[in-house]
Amino acid sequence: NIRNLTERRKLGFFSCGTGNPIDDCWRCDPNWHKRRKRLAECGIGFGRNAVGGRDGRFYVVTDHTDDDPVNPKPGTLRHAVIQDRPLWIVFKRDMVIKLKQELIMNSFKTIDGRGANVHIANGGCITIQFVTNVIIHGLHIHDCKPTGNAMVRNSPSHFGWRTMADGDAISIFGSSHIWVDHNSLSNCADGLVDAVMGSTAITISNNHFTHHNEVMLLGHSDSYTRDKQMQVTIAYNHFGKGLIQRMPRCRHGYFHVVNNDYTHWEMYAIGGSANPTINSQGNRYAAPMNPFAKEVTKRVETAESKWKNWNWRSEGDLLVNGAYFTPSGAGASASYARASSLGAKSSSMVRAMTLNAGSLPCRRGRQC
Repeated sequence: NIRNLTERRKLGFFSCGTGNPIDDCWRCDPNWHKRRKRLAECGIGFGRNAVGGRDGRFYVVTDHTDDDPVNPKPGTLRHAVIQDRPLWIVFKRDMVIKLKQELIMNSFKTIDGRGANVHIANGGCITIQFVTNVIIHGLHIHDCKPTGNAMVRNSPSHFGWRTMADGDAISIFGSSHIWVDHNSLSNCADGLVDAVMGSTAITISNNHFTHHNEVMLLGHSDSYTRDKQMQVTIAYNHFGKGLIQRMPRCRHGYFHVVNNDYTHWEMYAIGGSANPTINSQGNRYAAPMNPFAKEVTKRVETAESKWKNWNWRSEGDLLVNGAYFTPSGAGASASYARASSLGAKSSSMVRAMTLNAGSLPCRRGRQC
């Protein structure tokens, strides 16, 4: 059983903790910088088997530029992420990286921003397309712009024409075993994290989302039925100031929304269409002051006669300031089993567990 597997790994190895099992697994170690790859053993949820670049060498990014997306210079982030071998990518110093085009990842990569203040901003952002085993940790990603109609390299042996990209912070397309952890994401042209086109085995954890309209889209379209296999865990995130909707907006698949702190939304928090299964456990939902936006949930452009059969449940959620969650479905246990990926903690612990959501100011030789 998935829950036992996850718990049996004794994630509380250094437990100095807040009860957040990912953080308690590595953050209490003052020598985290000498044991960076330990992070790959700390995953939870549907993306917990993402090893990223654990089995490869370290690659140190020394150059913030992105002058030529077809022939990237050694030392740049783009040169690192396109390589065919596993790599654990770290940064020599603080940097702001303005990408000319989207950053097209290759498989078995970790981008680890710990110990430096790294911003990917004001240009293209991260595309994870038709690959596996990617970990994105510790970045500030914001003000992403639409790019495209250009040649971009995606491996040492291949570059190709890219049509227009929407300007997502992180776009996951036809990919699996993906873990997005402890990033600060805001103010992009389209979504902050979008996962579409048959992507699955994804964990989105410990991120801080702010100042954005359509935060997270999971599922390509109502007609794209390959996304029926999608499984995504959304855990320990802080959905914060200036957010409007889609936290997430789901289609078709199985979504475990667990122990997140929702302090701001303007329209709704969790939406969906095309019969997704949504398992909401141990979250804190604080409704906005607007008396017409108190509902956590939204069924998008669907008649009640249809959505009343969708499996959406709220268990142990803390509903604050008049927030209410509209459940549906007969509660088919098999359906919720496929939308369960770890044990939820009490919603009373959510604030402590999400207090350090977003990119962490880690310094070598100290607990992070």
